[in-house]
Amino acid sequence: MKAISASARLLGVLLLSVSLSAQQTTSSAAARMVLRPASEPANLGLLKNQLKAYHDCTCKCGCYARALDAQTDRAIRALESRVARSKHRARLALVLDIDETALSNYEEMEEADFGYNRKAFAAWEEEAKAPAIPGTLRLYQKARQLGVAVFFITGRPDTDMAATVRGLHAAGYNNWTGLTLRRPDQNKEATIAYKSAARAAIVQQGYHIVLSVGDQMSDLRGTPQADVSVKLPNPYYYIP
Repeated sequence: MKAISASARLLGVLLLSVSLSAQQTTSSAAARMVLRPASEPANLGLLKNQLKAYHDCTCKCGCYARALDAQTDRAIRALESRVARSKHRARLALVLDIDETALSNYEEMEEADFGYNRKAFAAWEEEAKAPAIPGTLRLYQKARQLGVAVFFITGRPDTDMAATVRGLHAAGYNNWTGLTLRRPDQNKEATIAYKSAARAAIVQQGYHIVLSVGDQMSDLRGTPQADVSVKLPNPYYYIP
């Protein structure tokens, strides 16, 4: 009986030890709880990493170069189709935005950590280093081959005219029909209103806009619109 009693006491001690250990583990786990906020925007640092991966085609979110090519291929097909059906080819027009449509400023954006500094961007423009977006250059060349007039409409200020012309030429864009930049009196105009007025001026010259390409919806909206408008991908900034 003494042996049984001693065994029972030992078992009780072991069970108590296990119980205390479990309580300590539970208490320790409770102390390590993380109470998160109910909601918050996406983390900016993580988003910047994702932007870089998207550009480098190393993330599951997609591949910037492939997305650009897919959209410009659609634009080229639309242009060819419209030209084939037109009886007035000499008066057809293609409208292109410049930044992140005709030219890529990714090098400058990455250097600026995806922020915007007007002085730094103006210096970048002066260097005329922005490469052509390959698909847009192909579209431009196709338009020239088909006899379609090409007009650039950009939100850049007209003080950047010389640098913009240099940059377009350096990237391979030559012999366009028109280039529109913002005048000082247009600085406070919303992008849609400014670009709509610029397209209206093209129509007033007797052109029919068959295709318009931009990286912002504000490049494409408003009246008049092109027969076909193509939005290029641009997760790097937003212009309302």
